[in-house]
Amino acid sequence: MAPIHVSAESVIDAPAEAVYVYIADMRRHHPQFLPDAFEDFEVESGGIGAGTVTRFKINAGGRTREYRMEVAEPEPGRVLTESDTLSSLVTTFTVTPRDSSAHVAISTSWEGARGIGGFFERLFAPRVMRGIYADELRRLDAYARSQQAAG
Repeated sequence: MAPIHVSAESVIDAPAEAVYVYIADMRRHHPQFLPDAFEDFEVESGGIGAGTVTRFKINAGGRTREYRMEVAEPEPGRVLTESDTLSSLVTTFTVTPRDSSAHVAISTSWEGARGIGGFFERLFAPRVMRGIYADELRRLDAYARSQQAAG
């Protein structure tokens, strides 16, 4: 199996501390900026930061896949990871302060399948996932702006 890596990044027009809270709060904030590809998002346990467990499906490229993710915070306030308990997939959110805004990177890695299925996975999955992450970052920016305006 060959590792597959996908990433997207953007500047979010809100303070890094607030943006990290939006990402880490899986009950109140995070679901508000998930792209339409995410379905049936639910918090199984916890809700904010490390120890939280979520379930959801991603419908992309004509396929639906279920995930059960466990959250960790290797660098609380800056780096949050979601590790799929059903596969090798790990998604990392990195939030870096940039003046009065935040630079956010979303990156995912997993061990790709073998054979012809793995070939097509390596060919198509990164492009589809980059599109989903670009959408999520746009939604996060709009959500962060609305929260800043309301607060």
